[in-house]
Amino acid sequence: MAKVQTVLTAKDTDHRLSLQQAIEFKVATAGAKADVTLYPEEEYQTIIGFGGAFTEAAAYTLSRIDPQKRAEIIRRYFDPVEGLNYSMGRVHIHSCDFALGNYTYVEEDDTILKTFDIARDRQWVLPLIKDAMAAKGGQLTLLASPWSPPAWMKTNGSMNHGGSLKAEYAGVWARYYTKFIEAYCEEGVPVWAVSVQNEPAAVQVWDSCEYSAEEERDFVKNHLGPALRAAGMGDVNIVIWDHNRDIMVERASAVLSDPEAARYVWGTGIHWYGGEEFDKVAKVHELFPDKHLLFTEGCQEGGVRLGEWFTGERYGRNMIGDLNAWTEGYLDWNLVLDETGGPNHVGNLCDAPVIADTVTGEIHYNSSYYYIGHFSKYIAPGAVRIGLTSTTEDVLSCAFRNPDGTLAVVLMNEGEEAQSLTLGLGGETARCTLPPHSITTHVIAL
Repeated sequence: MAKVQTVLTAKDTDHRLSLQQAIEFKVATAGAKADVTLYPEEEYQTIIGFGGAFTEAAAYTLSRIDPQKRAEIIRRYFDPVEGLNYSMGRVHIHSCDFALGNYTYVEEDDTILKTFDIARDRQWVLPLIKDAMAAKGGQLTLLASPWSPPAWMKTNGSMNHGGSLKAEYAGVWARYYTKFIEAYCEEGVPVWAVSVQNEPAAVQVWDSCEYSAEEERDFVKNHLGPALRAAGMGDVNIVIWDHNRDIMVERASAVLSDPEAARYVWGTGIHWYGGEEFDKVAKVHELFPDKHLLFTEGCQEGGVRLGEWFTGERYGRNMIGDLNAWTEGYLDWNLVLDETGGPNHVGNLCDAPVIADTVTGEIHYNSSYYYIGHFSKYIAPGAVRIGLTSTTEDVLSCAFRNPDGTLAVVLMNEGEEAQSLTLGLGGETARCTLPPHSITTHVIAL
């Protein structure tokens, strides 16, 4: 008989990743059909891990609170037991909107990059990454993404408001990535992957740069891929798109249908701001099954939403939808923000799973923190998604087999009424009850 650990987070209760009385599997009645059935022998993608972004805003906010509370937040994200078991991270290559202002690592018109210097990152960002690594007990799987080339490399002469990379600087800009990777490696922070450009189809009032699909393809094929190889960094992965799901099929196809470009590309990165079109995520896998899929950014826009429940449910719904569509890892946006939902140098304020009030000193763990934990804490790096069928539309579900052989099953009820269902495994079933607006993880030791 399977031994089960049952963990619950539910609205209008005190349950936050709380242990519950475990469900019990019993031999199924002859002919009975379970509502949700697990098929551990069916294997899909392997999970890389879960994490969030080490923005300057997050790192600066943490520098402004009590050091013990800073350490607590880092533990509660990265510690494998006390925390959410985060194993991934994202960092911006020089400034993004969640920085204190526009900045780069080089002086203007330095085409040989002799002035390249990441000194600014050593103030807040790198100490946070290193402390996260210490809390985790090892290296992080780190994605680095640029929001814009330096202004002098761009058609509009500004890091903000879109614009494009000038053709004559493509080679210089590609080498800039290698200088960043080298500098971080010297700090003891290896970079696992780079994305070509954050949100290449968006013109923003903050750091942004447009690439057409063909421009992204050609930059990877003719500049970024060769530059990484030339620098001995062929093991650093390249992620394309790094933007919303809505047109990801067209954008990924334009790059991955070109063999010369595709040979440099690890996979496609996605954000959630353009709608929950999980079928398009699955379509990219169907078209390019040898390439990978990674969720690279999502957050609740519009400032701080303390105590709101819909934010957590947005995370849960998107994570289940993407994971069931072959996504291999999940990167939240800012790990921490201040009481305003910033700092952000153009006022693009957002929410985060953890809000650190720099005025009162209070730390707020939002519903999103706990919803993410139902995945990151119990689905380990190296886990494999397994087969699952469901006959209930009112409960979202996904299931994985961990490297230690345990199964992790996530069940989510967004409705106003409690849901009762049977979970089937082999010839046994277990009765599960899901309170209104709740998420449950069952860890099953066979």
